[in-house]
Amino acid sequence: MSDQILWGYWLTTLVLFVVLFFMWRRFKMKLWARVLTGLVFGGITGFIFGGGVAGCLDQAACAPASSKFLGDMFVRLIRMLVVPLIFTTLAAGVIAMGDPKRLGSLGGRALGMYVGTSLIAVAIGLTFGTLLRPGAGMELSNVTSGAVDNVKSQLDLAAGAGGLTERLVAIIPENPIAALANADVLSIIFWAIIFGVGILMSGETGKPVARVIESAAEAVLKVTEIVMELAPYGVYALIAWVISTQGLGILTNLGMLALTCLLAFVVHSLFVYGSIIKIIARLPVKRYYEGIVDAQAVAFSTASSNATLPITIANVSENLGVKKVVAGSVLPLGATINMDGTAIYLGIITLFASQALGLSMGFGDYLLVAITVTLASVGTAGIPSASLLLAATVFSVIGITAEQSVIIIALIFPFDRILDMMRTTVNVSGDAAVAVAVANWEGSLDRDVFIAKSVQ
Repeated sequence: MSDQILWGYWLTTLVLFVVLFFMWRRFKMKLWARVLTGLVFGGITGFIFGGGVAGCLDQAACAPASSKFLGDMFVRLIRMLVVPLIFTTLAAGVIAMGDPKRLGSLGGRALGMYVGTSLIAVAIGLTFGTLLRPGAGMELSNVTSGAVDNVKSQLDLAAGAGGLTERLVAIIPENPIAALANADVLSIIFWAIIFGVGILMSGETGKPVARVIESAAEAVLKVTEIVMELAPYGVYALIAWVISTQGLGILTNLGMLALTCLLAFVVHSLFVYGSIIKIIARLPVKRYYEGIVDAQAVAFSTASSNATLPITIANVSENLGVKKVVAGSVLPLGATINMDGTAIYLGIITLFASQALGLSMGFGDYLLVAITVTLASVGTAGIPSASLLLAATVFSVIGITAEQSVIIIALIFPFDRILDMMRTTVNVSGDAAVAVAVANWEGSLDRDVFIAKSVQ
């Protein structure tokens, strides 16, 4: 990488950062518009300075890679908020309920909707995979031995996380402080609920602690607002790096798979989530999408539901009128177990694998895949390679051998970052839609805020 290209990239980046700043200070452009603008700016500069269609052959030498640390800093800032936000908002939400019995109603409705939308998601994925046949005629001989070895190591790492039973037991923390320190989301949710119930049962004696928790929750949300103002710059740096290192040429290799996933994601987001908002909550769908666009953009750039959680909670509370008692409980749970995008993806790549390998699938196979994908997506382990383990598990139920699974996953793996960005956006959108529906049922939705102030 020449110094001229590096200096040109940084000069362009600084100019664009100034433009984003003036959009805010001078023209009072809304945050969601600035985030989308940062997304576009980052994609264009990543394409131009990253070698165009092919991307950088030497990823470390890409000019946009020099600014990736800005995106990493932004991700660390929002990850910094995840643990205190989950604990304080969820505990404060339980306290605000006033009656622990409401937890059963709220949690049951949320879980029911998460499972229901996951079933619909995998059905949509299987439908599009069947109609478009993304794996037909795919050549598997081009997969290198190095790629296969890399996937094997990833699968070994994922297998070390244990099965569903072990993960269910692990939800109960032996040490709540350790769970907080290790950012063990499900354990934090469990402890926050138990702690909130304990405060309620303490009556007058617990009120001083309740006030501290409620004040802390409010303070963390204010810090979230500060971090959100940095989103346009963080999104810019992350997208510039992704586009420069991945390039657009990779689309030609797995273009049909990408198109199949994209169409399924769009259909699920528009029709399933749109129906939840329009039919169940009886609210304008356009306002829903406007209200969560910040969270969607951050989810797309970070490819992490947990990392996006603080912004999702802020969007849903401030833009969609969901009271914190619901937002603070439903959204952390959704970020951990609601994987509609993953369900769609697993359904499609299972058909992709069967088509590439020339295997036929009957109705029983489809039904088995649907059940396996739904259960597996809900029980996803919170580790980077979890999706690889899920794919191998689902492949096995239709007779694909372990060796064949590794080859298929190795073929998809280089392109998985782009697909992960798309499916994470779907996951976050689903979390928000379910939160609105549950809040509507629980009488915890400010409809005036949703209609009049969904874009802040």
